[in-house]
Amino acid sequence: MPRIPMMLLLVAIVGCNPYDTEKVTAMTYNQLTPEEARVILEKGTERAFTGRYDDFYRSGVYTCKQCGLALFDSEAKFKSGSGWPSFDDTIPGAVREVPDADGRRTEIVCARCGGHLGHVFRGEGFTDKSTRHCVNSISLNFVPHDGTKRALFAGGCFWGVEHFFDGAPGVVSTTVGYTGGKIDRPTYEQVCNTNTGHAEALEVVYDPEKTDFETLAKLFFEIHDPTQVNRQGPDVGAQYRSAVFYLDDEQKAITEKLIALLKAKGFDVATEVVKANTFWPAEEYHQDYYRKTGRKPYCHVRVKRF
Repeated sequence: MPRIPMMLLLVAIVGCNPYDTEKVTAMTYNQLTPEEARVILEKGTERAFTGRYDDFYRSGVYTCKQCGLALFDSEAKFKSGSGWPSFDDTIPGAVREVPDADGRRTEIVCARCGGHLGHVFRGEGFTDKSTRHCVNSISLNFVPHDGTKRALFAGGCFWGVEHFFDGAPGVVSTTVGYTGGKIDRPTYEQVCNTNTGHAEALEVVYDPEKTDFETLAKLFFEIHDPTQVNRQGPDVGAQYRSAVFYLDDEQKAITEKLIALLKAKGFDVATEVVKANTFWPAEEYHQDYYRKTGRKPYCHVRVKRF
């Protein structure tokens, strides 16, 4: 499933969005997958209750998938039961309202790039503002508020790794994706079928006041088999290798300490310890896979090792 080239140049002055850290005169849009393009460019709609941000209530800012503009603060998000993320307010100047082509509804688009977000409805009484911005998850990215930290783990199929980290104490958000390779913006098909060098990986954003990297790394070593080389259970290939992509020297030292402890217990650990490079989020249908489908991991199980 190749990505659609979207390297469009926007000549504009960034407006009054308070989350913009600098004004720019030129911008390169993010590339979109075909499904993202269907919604954002062709004004499509994702199926209700399938988007990753529908039942998602963490502190941060929701940004435009196409251009990165901050659109909604998490404080404006509420549970509507509609099956799509709902916000009763926007970040000032970030969202523009236009008449929908159906002649009945009001469409909402990103004020900077014009990407389709969804629709706005008023008078429903869900909150005191009685406004519901009904947004497609696929049109959004989520950026946690400052103060959080990141960790990158690879341990086989990223669906299973995410299953065990999602909801773990102190974890703010999880994103499956690809890292450790040699091309930009890899697709799932490229990672599986060509030698891109990427591993299926999980980005964990966590609150350092509630957990720490060592606790998360111990969880990582217990939810997959770190002795397997270029595989995890029935999944075989370098993309399924065990690796910790460290972001600083402290993470590297902690990982090496834990590996030494495991080796002292007789485990022939094959986990790679590699300096992190760019993490590329995977396609939307991979995100929160087990939570959305109700299924259980087929090659991950937690085994006490510490």
